[in-house]
Amino acid sequence: MFHLTFALPALYVLARFVGPLPWALSGKIALAIAVLVASQYHLWSRLSSGSVFSPEFPRVLVLLFNWAFGAIVLLAVMQIALDVTALIAWLVRGGRAIPDSVRYTAATAAMLLSAVGVYQATRVPPLKDLEIAIPGLPPQFDGYRLLQLTDLHISRLFPREWTQEVVKQSNALGVDLIVVTGDLIDGSFGARRADVEPLRDLRAKDGVWVIPGNHEYFFGYEEWMLQYTSLGMQALANDHVVLHRDGGSLVLAGVTDLSAPRSFHQAPDLSAALAGAPSDVPIILLDHQPRNAAQASARGVALQLSGHTHGGMIPGLDRLVARANNGFVSGRYQVGGMTLYVNNGTALWPGFALRLGRSSELTRITLRRAPPQDGPPAHAHMSSDRSLAPATAG
Repeated sequence: MFHLTFALPALYVLARFVGPLPWALSGKIALAIAVLVASQYHLWSRLSSGSVFSPEFPRVLVLLFNWAFGAIVLLAVMQIALDVTALIAWLVRGGRAIPDSVRYTAATAAMLLSAVGVYQATRVPPLKDLEIAIPGLPPQFDGYRLLQLTDLHISRLFPREWTQEVVKQSNALGVDLIVVTGDLIDGSFGARRADVEPLRDLRAKDGVWVIPGNHEYFFGYEEWMLQYTSLGMQALANDHVVLHRDGGSLVLAGVTDLSAPRSFHQAPDLSAALAGAPSDVPIILLDHQPRNAAQASARGVALQLSGHTHGGMIPGLDRLVARANNGFVSGRYQVGGMTLYVNNGTALWPGFALRLGRSSELTRITLRRAPPQDGPPAHAHMSSDRSLAPATAG
């Protein structure tokens, strides 16, 4: 069913674009075969690695597959629009067949847009700066800077060289804290070990903290979480840490992913994550998927950082992604007294690597104290079992 669903755009293109072309039969057959081969990119990925999430081809071939598959999807959408327009024109005043010149223009536009989309998806992301006001934030943390990375999907499409450049640019920002909110990899430990190695060099004053995303559970959760720890990242799986600075405190908590129970792993448990946390201290929660933001808000979380949605990738598609995530898809939301930030992602799944109007991002967040009228201090209702020493100045 999965592969049939992804074949539907190709079938529409074959029926409504390739079929009517005024070409020789041999030319149309050759084009039809190329379209069908490209449309089954995910089947070839499964055959190459056992998973649709981990194409194990040379990178250039993964790029070409994404471009071709993207062009098919975009052309199918354009062809549907042309057909609807032609039908309306025929019903209103009688119409003519769609001119071949229009078909060629649509195909050219689809190929160009797909090329742009693949480029925007696979580049090292630009920096995005934002400030977020936190009710009850201790003055010692006013101006505290953290970097959120998420959905790196390190793979054949985002290999070691790409990871090295992301690490280089991240370290150059000189932030106080780095958080990685899941989906770091696509592939088995054996296939991706060298590609993730540059993450060892990530540096921040208060460390690098990581939570799992749904893709960690596709490829050996325990092995990958141990590997992240060996690379110097500290895991928050239904757990928290207290950050200290000159007498002020801030709770950083993290939960496992909603998909964990499907592979018989521990479900996300916010109560466990906050157990023993000091009261009257603002909480920053790391949760890969944004859909449970209302529950976090009800527990007094001040700021939730999520990813998972890739920002919806393309206008129109983002509306479908939002529906699957309780309306949250990209950017900042106010959920009760809590701010939710849904990151567009540092990268994205190599099975559909297109971005049009939804840029990837290196997200530097500066925390600011909210004026008293903005709301009461966020706090957990439960002394700390994990603590981080005061950050040094500099």
